[in-house]
Formats: sequence, C-alpha cells, structure tokens
Amino acid sequence: MEPDDQIMEGPGEHRVAEAAERIVAEGRPRLHRTWASLVATALLGGIDVSVGVMTLLFVKHETGSDLLAGLAFSVGLIALLLGHSELFTEGFLVPVSTVIAGAATWLDLLRLWVTVLVMNLVGGWAFMWIVMRAFPELHATAAESGARFVDGGYTLGTFCLTVLGGGVITLMTRMHHGTESMTGKIVASVSAAFVLAGLGLWHSVLDSMIAFAGLHAGDTSYGYADWLAWAVLGNVVGGVLLTTALRLVRSAPVLREDAPATGAADT
Repeated sequence: MEPDDQIMEGPGEHRVAEAAERIVAEGRPRLHRTWASLVATALLGGIDVSVGVMTLLFVKHETGSDLLAGLAFSVGLIALLLGHSELFTEGFLVPVSTVIAGAATWLDLLRLWVTVLVMNLVGGWAFMWIVMRAFPELHATAAESGARFVDGGYTLGTFCLTVLGGGVITLMTRMHHGTESMTGKIVASVSAAFVLAGLGLWHSVLDSMIAFAGLHAGDTSYGYADWLAWAVLGNVVGGVLLTTALRLVRSAPVLREDAPATGAADT
C-alpha cells in the first residue's frame, strides 16, 4: 500500500500513513494465526505480564511505594514488546484497524479477543501460583493488593479507572507503531507501565494477575467470581473508543485505499 500523496500531505500525515501501513501489515498475520500459534502466543503473554507483576509485588513489598512498583511493572510490558507475545488489551488498535482495512473479518477479531483473554488468564494464573509458592514473604502484599482491586466494586469511579486503563495500553500501542526506534518503543512501554500500575488504573489482565496472587496466597476477602467482567468492559471502551476510534478517523484515507486491494488478494 502506497500512501496517496493527494490525501496524506505533509511530513506529519505521511508518518501517520506509514504507521497505518505497519499496523495493517502486522495485524493481518495476527488475526489469521493457527489455533496452536494463537494459544501459545497468548499463554506467553500472560506469563510475560506476570513477570512484571512479580516484580511489582517485590518492589511494593520492599518500598511500600505504588509509584516505584508501577515503574517496576515495566519489566512485563518490555517482555511483551521484545518477546512478541500477545496481550488482550493490545488487541484493539492493530486488529480493529486490520478489520477496517478489509484484511480480516469481525469474526477473526472476536476469535482473537476471546482466545487471548482466556489464555492470558490461564498462563498468568499458573505463573502466579509458582511465584506465591516460591516467595511466601509476598503473600500479605499480594492479598492486600488484590483486595484493593476487587473491593473497589461496580461504581462509576472504578469504571472510569478501567476505561483509562484500556486507553493507556492502546496509547502505548500507538506509540510503538509511531516509531521504528526500539529505544522509543521501550520508553513507551516504561511510560505506560508507570501510568497504568503506578497510578492504580484498572487493567483486566494485570489486576487479574494480582488478584490471582492473592488467591494463591490464601486468606482473601474475595473469590474468583468477584472481578474481571467490569475491567474487560471498561478496557474495551477505553481502548476502542478513546484511542482506536480517533486513530482510525485520522488514518481512514489510507485504510480505505488499502481495502479493495486487500479484499482482492484474499479472494
């Protein structure tokens, strides 16, 4: 796909067009993975995020600082970036843009979202069980941190936290595709981790891992049915409406130019 110079004029608009091209080029194989590849990649995503959660709990245990713990969580997002694994909330900007460009179907998108979310949780649940068995000194911190997430309840305030969480992760994805510099991508990951975990925004996978850690530690005030749905809904709203939709408006000319050619190639 070549950017249309009459539609996307100026260096800033050309960069938007080039980013849109990279997004569709990445999204097409992601949405058409085999089941085995998709499941394995999503399991790894859950494990990668859990490495960040393990680091977050250690720093929180040692320092008591939410801001430093949030910064420590960047280990998980950097692992996702460099390991090319799949996180549920990274499935908004790229896959939705790919569907809009005609390179995949909405059914492909639904398959991606459901499989990645479930496998993220499975991989994270298993990894956090190992962490809690290996480091019993983290049990109290894990139970306290998990309760803070779960006990927030179903309120407008907590829903807004989930919307912000989805928006921040999708913003990180936008920044990743706005540059070809690996240093820039890592800075974006560290920044997003600090905002997401340091400020206590709600994230369906991150906070589920923390909740799992507390459940594995035992003696919690919550159970397995007390979270997740609220966070998933808010993350989708934040990721798709706050960030992805506005990006699609700006890059729509490029995506429309690509759609006929892509559809012809797939038939």
